Amino acid sequence: MEALKHLLNITLALFMIGNMLDMGLRLDARQALRDLRDARFLLASLLWGFVALPALAWGLAHLLPLEHPYATGLVLLGMAPCAPFLPPMVDRARGDLGCTAAFMLLAVLVIVAYMPLAVPRLTSGLSADAWTIAKPLLLFLLLPLALGLGLRRRSLPRAERLHPLVKKLTNVDTLAMLVLCVVVYGEGFVSLLGSWVIGAQLLFFSAATVLPYALGFGLPRGQRIVLSLGLATRNLGAAFAPLFAVPGADQRAVVVVALGVLMQAAFSFGAATVYARRGAAAAAGHA
Repeated sequence: MEALKHLLNITLALFMIGNMLDMGLRLDARQALRDLRDARFLLASLLWGFVALPALAWGLAHLLPLEHPYATGLVLLGMAPCAPFLPPMVDRARGDLGCTAAFMLLAVLVIVAYMPLAVPRLTSGLSADAWTIAKPLLLFLLLPLALGLGLRRRSLPRAERLHPLVKKLTNVDTLAMLVLCVVVYGEGFVSLLGSWVIGAQLLFFSAATVLPYALGFGLPRGQRIVLSLGLATRNLGAAFAPLFAVPGADQRAVVVVALGVLMQAAFSFGAATVYARRGAAAAAGHA
């Protein structure tokens, strides 16, 4: 089992590196930075992603009778918006793909600066300084993203040839990571059935999906879809990173973050399907 845990750590590191490299290879940084000049979209992204939803996760962790490690895992999930698979979800929902790139770039940059400061203050179970939290975020998130962006800027054709290979290898690693999670933490998943963790995550993901769309600060529908799906998905690598950076972190917190894999998939796919149907109905009605 110890060997499997070490192997799981390796697959998790590759998962983070592969997803960030993949993002960098297909992200038009200049266009993303131009889209971030939309002050209303930028403000909404920051408020929902790094103020409102982390506060909601922290509130649920303290209001509901969650054991301390479970509360820590929930708060970490609340701090890390935006999964790398956001673009196909937005495309399915007929959202604004241009703003999707801007949101993804913003989320990664803010996570790397935000989590080292917020984690020690909002999670009393992780006794680590800011640098301990920052190191895996810099190494496994920011560095591969910068590498991908650099390769794309230097040679777009080469980046486009490399991207499918990186994506395939990352998908294989993701499958291996999920299998190892089930093998290593299977008993932990079963233990969640008798706790408030599943209910807490259902409440969190429901709010993260519905509220940014419903309370969109006057944003166009395409941008509200980006916010909704970007916040319904979580950067699980960033949420896992502090747990693997701090020696002796309770494994029950890891189980809670791993549960987020299923939650984000269900909520983001469901929301994208609803948005697509509404968009088609509205287009038909207009015609």
